[in-house]
Amino acid sequence: MTNTTAVRLAALLGFLAVTLGAFGAHGLKDTLAQHDAVAIWEKAVFYHFIHAVMLFVLGRRRPVESGPWLSFLAGIVLFSGSLYLLALTQARWLGAITPLGGVSFLVGWLWLALRAPKATS
Repeated sequence: MTNTTAVRLAALLGFLAVTLGAFGAHGLKDTLAQHDAVAIWEKAVFYHFIHAVMLFVLGRRRPVESGPWLSFLAGIVLFSGSLYLLALTQARWLGAITPLGGVSFLVGWLWLALRAPKATS
């Protein structure tokens, strides 16, 4: 993956996080309240946005660290995506997918911790 592609996808995911946050707060306000799912939607947006920023940061590194980048992308899709759908549909089986996204986030962070550059004296 090129840096340009990684940064563009990250920026689009950031845009989507802001859009979904605003849509949840305004356009879906009544639906989310009716489903008692405002907190679920907000959690999905929060993790989506934080990891979109990380995708942007990783996309600016040369070369792109594709392992953590793809782990964070999978986390956004699985964790936030399942929570968005759960909040809208109340399909409780989606809750079984959410932890897979959480594991993807953890893998990305651990990957970064283990691959941290060594300090030079």
